[in-house]
Amino acid sequence: MNIVFLGGGRITSAMLAGLRLAKTKHRLIIHDRNGNKLRDLKRRYAAVVELDLERAVRRADLLIIAVRPSSVAELLRSIRATNKPLLAVSLAAGIPLRILSKNLGPPIRWVRAMPSPVCRSGRGLTALTFPRGLAARDRNIVRTLFASFGQVVEIPESKFDAFTVTYSSSHGYHALAVLAASAEAVGLDKKTALLASAHALADGIVAWREGKHSLESLLEEAATPGGIAASAATAMDAAGYKLAVRKGVAAGLRRARANARP
Repeated sequence: MNIVFLGGGRITSAMLAGLRLAKTKHRLIIHDRNGNKLRDLKRRYAAVVELDLERAVRRADLLIIAVRPSSVAELLRSIRATNKPLLAVSLAAGIPLRILSKNLGPPIRWVRAMPSPVCRSGRGLTALTFPRGLAARDRNIVRTLFASFGQVVEIPESKFDAFTVTYSSSHGYHALAVLAASAEAVGLDKKTALLASAHALADGIVAWREGKHSLESLLEEAATPGGIAASAATAMDAAGYKLAVRKGVAAGLRRARANARP
């Protein structure tokens, strides 16, 4: 199967890495207006590059729209002339199926996907939402593709924006950077601060995901009342930690919903 990516940015790079790690048999083709991006992706992932947009679309069995939300309308206008029946997956955050179909309707069959950049390591998480009436064969093609580099969850489109703002690996990276910087400020060297902070965040969460204990019981185990960890968590909450996270999630949700406006 020819999988054509329109857009050679970061998420395309991450997906190509994940697909190569999974030893995909699909032919991976990329179109982008930036020749430097194409040369780099060809070198790193042995992908086929296609400079001509119309030819790229004609070669596709599965089309992946991997450009910024602000660029989607222009891209779809550019390929509107195609009459080829196509299964297309949009990775554009915030842009619903109704708008995609309005800009480029039949014979295009649309799906929305939200893959994590962590898919480059094979530990990704992708949300999918399908339109009513999409054939089971098409659904299976899309599920199988994204499952090749991580976990897949199907959710209603009405929940897609909330998922998008919550699942981002940026939350973990941000927390790691802040915790490590705080550890350095109280005396740890940078390497040890990152090691300790990464354990606190990543290893603890993996233990929860792969174990059978509830989050509440693990919190109780890790933070003894009156102890060091409990004192740190209490002080963080008093300083507005929970409120800051809620405000951040709300701001991300507003941004996602803004993408849906014409």
